[in-house]
Amino acid sequence: MGFQEILERIGGMGRFQVIHVILLALPVFMMASHNLMQNFTAAIPKHRCRLNESWEEGNFTGLWLHAYIPLASNGKLSNCLRYKSPQPNLLNYSSLSNNSDLETETCADGYRYDDSEFSSTIITQWDLVCTQRRMRQLAQSIYMSGVLVGSILFGGLSDKFGRRPLNIWSHLQMFVTGICAAFAPNYVVYCVFRFLTGAALSGIVLNSYSLIVEWIPTETRAFTSTGTGYCYTVGQLVLVVLAYLIQDWRMLQMAASLPFFIYFLYAWWLPESSRWLVLSGKYDQAIKDLKKVARINGKMEEGEKLTVESIKYDMQREINAARGGNYSVLDLIKTPVVRRISFCICCTWFSTSFAYYGLAMDLQKFGLSIYIVQVIFGSVDIPAKFFSYFVMTYIGRRVLQASSLILAGIAILVNIFVPEASQTVRTVITVFGKGCLAASFNCVYLYTGELYPTVIRQTGMGFGTMMARLGGIVAPLVQMTAEYYIHLPLIIYSLCPILSGVAACFLPETLGVPLPETIQEVESPTHKKKVPKYKEEISLKDGI
Repeated sequence: MGFQEILERIGGMGRFQVIHVILLALPVFMMASHNLMQNFTAAIPKHRCRLNESWEEGNFTGLWLHAYIPLASNGKLSNCLRYKSPQPNLLNYSSLSNNSDLETETCADGYRYDDSEFSSTIITQWDLVCTQRRMRQLAQSIYMSGVLVGSILFGGLSDKFGRRPLNIWSHLQMFVTGICAAFAPNYVVYCVFRFLTGAALSGIVLNSYSLIVEWIPTETRAFTSTGTGYCYTVGQLVLVVLAYLIQDWRMLQMAASLPFFIYFLYAWWLPESSRWLVLSGKYDQAIKDLKKVARINGKMEEGEKLTVESIKYDMQREINAARGGNYSVLDLIKTPVVRRISFCICCTWFSTSFAYYGLAMDLQKFGLSIYIVQVIFGSVDIPAKFFSYFVMTYIGRRVLQASSLILAGIAILVNIFVPEASQTVRTVITVFGKGCLAASFNCVYLYTGELYPTVIRQTGMGFGTMMARLGGIVAPLVQMTAEYYIHLPLIIYSLCPILSGVAACFLPETLGVPLPETIQEVESPTHKKKVPKYKEEISLKDGI
């Protein structure tokens, strides 16, 4: 706790920390725009075959279309087929039911789209419908793959080169690749730049949260990180406003990417983590930054007292811990208790992300306005996170983690039995499930940090977040299983969190339990003994 004592002496949560947190939290508003952007940029408008020039006429709809396009099994005009030759006799309603023997063909001349709701999407841009419909889900999975690769790449690089340079680079990459995706000439190029955008997003998340956590006192971390989490929630509503005002996918992509150039410019002002500088042996730069912080906080006298010798003395324990012991990902499975924790917590990470993005990335299925559904989906996170905070604080982490996952799974499963016509009921149930998953997300960050000992805490947190990214990759692909059985995606989305919720019941409770320092402490049965006052709490993103 040496560095924390230094922070307290130079102002604690002072003026610098407030400005620092605000500047690092601003990009979070736009992160939701990129994560959930395909709800709008890849929205599927009503479509039908484009008819031969001699056939095509006037409006998108009309009785005349029955002479050119067959009826689908749902009684509506087919989206993907047309008659090989016009059938004017079918304009007589009595003949509509006798069209099964007529020869049809796929949309050889392309598609005609209804642009009344979306002027342009990647679907209309590259005809990602019918035989190419799977490309929509694949694009989102490729983006989430970039997020996964970025978490692995930037996490390791930041430990080696520092949080600040990687944070600056990630903002620049986010801006450049986001703009390039807006000007992509074809689907493949679009996916490449979306992959790079996802990787940049991970770099921003990892390094921004590390810079926040490592510059603020321990007692304010929970409040600060919860506030930062709410920035992402509000960001979902920002996305709705942007999408409503900008209905062209290329312009929307640009609007969500341009702010990152501003973030890139002021990121140069933000100092490196002095804790990382000290543990990396860069004492002179650390003292320089600490004195700057002390001056901004009005603690110049305390800043002048800082020397290399005093820093080494105050942080001797942390310096020794950084130098001692070589731990790896294998330590997550070597011993029985840690192995059980790793299995259960990884299931929790995977299923929470898997079900969350499975619900949040297909809003058109509810049959309501996609803008209204997105507002509801974003707003439900506000009470969900507020409620989860109190449950974690006064009842326990395990109770919240297990119950939120099981309730989310049940809510998703119930929707299978709700009639398609009852769209309002289906939406309410799904929103409840999404709120439970938001509470699960809010809990799992804190819970993971408390379960693992200090020596492997970052390794455990990194492995958990990697499983979350994997869940985000798989989630869009599960939508494709609806081709085999219409309810199969909901069954998969529901069973996964239910089973993981059961697994969470086997995790130890950490409310009131001191944070473990070593693996031996976790394995010891006496570690579960509570202390009178829970003094040290890992923040929402601590350890990333």
